Amino acid sequence: MAKQKRAHWRKLDNAAKLFLAASTKNDTRVFRFYCELKETVKPELLQQALDDTVETYPVFLSVVRKGVFWSYLEKSSLHPIVREEYKEPCSRIYIKDKKSLLFEVTYYKKRINFEVFHVLTDGTGATEFLRELMKNYLYLAHQSEGLESVSLLSKDVTIQDQENDSFAKYYTKNTKKPRVKNSKAYQIKKPRKDNGAMQVRESVLSVQQVLARSRELGVSMTVFLTTVYLMAIHEEMSKIHERYPVKLMVPVNLRKFFPSDSMLNFFNWIEPGHTFGNGMDSFEEVLAETKQFFTEELTQKKMAEHMNELIALEMHPVLKFAPAELKNLCIHAGAKFSEKNTTAIFSNMSSVSMPEDYMPYIERFGVYTSTPKMELCMCSFGDKLSLGFTSRFDTDNIQRNFFRILKEQGIEAEQAGAEYPELKETKELEMKVYKIFTFLCIITTVLMIDLDISYRPTVRWTLFSAGGVASMWLASTIGFFKRYNLLKNAMWQLVIMTNVSILWDWMTGWRGWSVDFVVPIVSMAILLFMIVVAVVQKWSAKEYMSYLVMASIYGLVLPLLLLIFGVVQLQLPSLIGIAVCFVFLVGILLFKWKEFREEMYKKFHV
Repeated sequence: MAKQKRAHWRKLDNAAKLFLAASTKNDTRVFRFYCELKETVKPELLQQALDDTVETYPVFLSVVRKGVFWSYLEKSSLHPIVREEYKEPCSRIYIKDKKSLLFEVTYYKKRINFEVFHVLTDGTGATEFLRELMKNYLYLAHQSEGLESVSLLSKDVTIQDQENDSFAKYYTKNTKKPRVKNSKAYQIKKPRKDNGAMQVRESVLSVQQVLARSRELGVSMTVFLTTVYLMAIHEEMSKIHERYPVKLMVPVNLRKFFPSDSMLNFFNWIEPGHTFGNGMDSFEEVLAETKQFFTEELTQKKMAEHMNELIALEMHPVLKFAPAELKNLCIHAGAKFSEKNTTAIFSNMSSVSMPEDYMPYIERFGVYTSTPKMELCMCSFGDKLSLGFTSRFDTDNIQRNFFRILKEQGIEAEQAGAEYPELKETKELEMKVYKIFTFLCIITTVLMIDLDISYRPTVRWTLFSAGGVASMWLASTIGFFKRYNLLKNAMWQLVIMTNVSILWDWMTGWRGWSVDFVVPIVSMAILLFMIVVAVVQKWSAKEYMSYLVMASIYGLVLPLLLLIFGVVQLQLPSLIGIAVCFVFLVGILLFKWKEFREEMYKKFHV
């Protein structure tokens, strides 16, 4: 594909906004797509293959940036580095304030793993990326044997096609969906694994066996396996729980209904289910109900209705202009609330195809994802249908039921002997040190207050000490949690130090040292610090612009207000500080106007 220019930044698609707000440490919204080879992976060739792959799909070289109303994805010069597998599958990739790519490529023995944060792409986009990666790797490894290079991506597909937000493209205001109240679904209640660890169970079926049985029953393979899944969950339900339906969330690739070459998220979902305990619970009866549901819901009209309903919520004028932090809290709360409407998740990634000459080197493809519930993911390659169950429950009863029901249907499953490195238990040393530091600060503060109450010293050194410890803890806490972004950390320290100093001055009899010296000096020092960091790190103007502007405005406005209201006694430091911040602000507007305008547009886009 010819070299094409990509956008410097782009808005998050509708699904990405939800994934970003809803992701947590234990619900990372990360999924793994992998390829098991018939040979041991060569890391140096894999790195070269990855370099070639991001040339074809540069949209993956993006980082999350925070805006006032919405976050967005920005083009990045960060280079992805291949590593041997080193952590639990589907661990967190996106860390707030840390500038990092949203995917990782790792390997272990014969397996190549591609893990990606769902904000960046969906299952279809991940499939295309992994196919390209494997094609590039196998070509490098076997070109000496006569393996020829082939192109998997159509020459007609441009970078702009890959970056296209298909949700926005096909959104129409006219399509309305009648409101249907969602009933609460049965929730799986099982003991959780220690430390919230994720349980993975993988098995392999014969595509031909599953397809043959599905055809005998007159249904698709997805409908057949959905029914098996519903029945397997039901076997773990008590009679009293049968009043709640078992409902699955089944993602649907919208590209099958609306033409799109987008590598971004473009999917919807349906929720097939069954209420057990009403005398219509045989496999055949549940299968017939599931088939009818799929037939009725998998239409372009139904998909458009649901898609438009979700985007209309995003476009609501009140929500549209709400601050990003408030929106994210609401989205996260809404996502947690909506979890009660589904029991488990079933994702069908479909078949993965490769050029015929490349197939002999590949054992199979597989996929699974992090989830707060139980999730079944599947994909096929040749005659191998790979199933990956994931959950954080310390039991595999539902999985056992699933494969037993399959056996009763004449389908044998082979448990995949996937190998993983022996990973060291994550001790989260940094957080432990922070907690110990916080505990010691609390002990010291309580001790000082206790001494003050008991002895009432003439000079209240005890309260001063307690206040000093509290101030140190506050500054250290901000520094700890904002450590991934030096400039944001500096901005927070500016606000904390100036305001705490004013409070401290007021509580100790007000001598004016805070407004005469601390406010202007700290404002200039933080501004200088930001410039030094930007120069040393060799950042472009876009990377430091917003923080430099905020620091300049803060250092200009606060001392100016203090001067106007006559709070400042010694005016010279404040006047110098105001002049320095004003000069910096004017310099930015004069010499970096284009970057300033673009940065403000990104930060305030709605």
